[in-house]
Amino acid sequence: MWRDRISGQTTPAGANSRNLSPLPLPRRSSSQLSPSPYNRPGVTSRTSSTSLLATPNESTTSLPGTARGANGSPLKQTSIQRPRPANVPDPLEVLNGIIGKESQIAKNVPTLSSDVGRPAQLVETIRFDGLSLEEFLEKEEPTPRRQTLDNDINAQTVQQFEKERDRFQELHTSITGCDEVSKSVELYLNDFQNELGAVSAEIETLQSRSTQLNAMLENRRSVERLLGPAVEEISISPKAVRTIVEGPMDENWVRALNEIDTRTTNIEAKAAASNNGFKAVEDVRPLLTDVKNKAVERIRDYLVSQIRAMRSPNINSQIIQQQRLVKFKDLYSYLSKAHPKLAGEISQAYINTMRWYYTSHFTRYLQALDKIKVYPPDRNEVLGGDPSTHRTGNIIPGGRAGSVAHDPFSLGRRIDILRTGNLQALSSYLAEEDNTYHGIEVPFRNFNLALVDNICSEYSFLTEFFSAKTFHQISRNTVEIFQQVFNLGQALTKKLIEQTTDSLGVLMCVRLNQHSAFELQRRKVPVADSYVNGTNMQLWPRFQVIMDHHGESLKRVGSNTGRSAVSALSIAGGDDLKQSSAPHFLTQRFGQLLHGILVLSSDAGDDEPVSNSLARLTAEFDSLLAKLSRNGTDAKRRERFLFNNYSLILTIISDTQGKLATEQKQHLDEMLRNSTKR
Repeated sequence: MWRDRISGQTTPAGANSRNLSPLPLPRRSSSQLSPSPYNRPGVTSRTSSTSLLATPNESTTSLPGTARGANGSPLKQTSIQRPRPANVPDPLEVLNGIIGKESQIAKNVPTLSSDVGRPAQLVETIRFDGLSLEEFLEKEEPTPRRQTLDNDINAQTVQQFEKERDRFQELHTSITGCDEVSKSVELYLNDFQNELGAVSAEIETLQSRSTQLNAMLENRRSVERLLGPAVEEISISPKAVRTIVEGPMDENWVRALNEIDTRTTNIEAKAAASNNGFKAVEDVRPLLTDVKNKAVERIRDYLVSQIRAMRSPNINSQIIQQQRLVKFKDLYSYLSKAHPKLAGEISQAYINTMRWYYTSHFTRYLQALDKIKVYPPDRNEVLGGDPSTHRTGNIIPGGRAGSVAHDPFSLGRRIDILRTGNLQALSSYLAEEDNTYHGIEVPFRNFNLALVDNICSEYSFLTEFFSAKTFHQISRNTVEIFQQVFNLGQALTKKLIEQTTDSLGVLMCVRLNQHSAFELQRRKVPVADSYVNGTNMQLWPRFQVIMDHHGESLKRVGSNTGRSAVSALSIAGGDDLKQSSAPHFLTQRFGQLLHGILVLSSDAGDDEPVSNSLARLTAEFDSLLAKLSRNGTDAKRRERFLFNNYSLILTIISDTQGKLATEQKQHLDEMLRNSTKR
């Protein structure tokens, strides 16, 4: 039994198997013993197979772990190497013999018998008495028994190797395959290393080239920073040139023209600054000249076509001005710099066209205003005129039945034409369809409203489109355009006032003319000053003449001392004032006329001729009343007559305001006080 236990503990692959070998064991390279990533599934590594060889009977107990001393303590491993017995074969030699390799040591191994007996009894406690295992065996067993035991152990090992032969063969095949795979991997790695070396050389070449390119790029950027602005100033975009030559006349064309103009200015400035000149400037100058000539040609054709379109019948010039000319106002500015003579010719063509346009349109409008029915003039429409035509109303000749009588001495609702906020002129169609009668101020107002609107619009367009001209030139061109229209307006004014004795109508025309002057000043259009002043020179003299007619009529009545004349001027119809002290009918006329003049002169200045004319007329009326009052024999009746007349006048003008109204009121108060003193 103790022998079997010893045989189970003395395995060839035990802890001291290295010491039992008479020769040093051969070592395999680490590359072949290391596990390979290309091992097949199910095949264990070479190390694991060797461990199977070193553990016969699947014993997991080693000798140093189980051997104990006499006192029961485990034996310590000694570091002294002891020689393996000569009759014990080397396990590696046995393994080499199994896998087909011969060894000199394996040839000397005796054949072991496979029939190994087992002891009948096992000894639980073995006393080594301080001896080692080899010494104990030599002491206890004779040499033949030990040899037999070794042979049995080797027989068991060989039998176990025979059982595991296929596994070791498969392991050998896997190792051979791994070697082949390792060789192919080695070749692949060698090729990869060679290719990597070539790539590395190419990368070095690229790095060198990249360094050179970076240096060249930096140098080019430095040069570009220095030369870029200069090149940009003298270069011309091909797109801009193509737009100028072939593109339509729109906003893009104007932008391209401005770009060409800027480039041309810069190039000319550089050429003027350099004495010898630049070759680049000389190269680009012919192109600039061609582009400039083409631009001038296209601008000329476009402007001429638009000016010609204004001569079409029933065309609205303001649409062409705002949508086709003002929108491209830079065209004329460029033309005035590139070709001043051509620009002047186009300007003159426009002036001639617009002069014809406004003259023809205002002529037709004036013909429509002539259709407006105006109250006809009457020589008896003066203060001292024949009262027989005014007591029952002045029926207009040729008028419809029931026409409203016209009172030339009453302002009435005529003042509304000055107070209205509507600045729209009467259209030609409405003027032709109107069948009512109006004062002279109605056609005068509508014509001048239309004239002021068109003058302001045209002057604004000329200022914006012909911006290259001075304001003096623009004003002169505007006057040249409207000169014939001004003549038409002055002819209309003369026609309206030359035969009339309507002093209120003439004074209203004066105020309307002043409103036109104020509107022109507000819009900052000074071109119609000559027309406004000329109209004033027509109106004011006529107003003074009419006022003188009123005074002369009163003087003519007062100078006639005949009883028939006095009776004719008496309201009661008698030959004296014995029967009535009521105000005279001339007082009613004078009061209404005075009221109208004061209302129209509420904002009058001291330099106006209204004050002098009104003072003369008032003096004549006071003289007439004094003469009429002498017909009464009773002093109280005469005083009552004067008081009633002046009270009536004061009552009529009581709602008037202004400096002139205040002066007249003071005068009437003084006349009232004088009448009571008498």
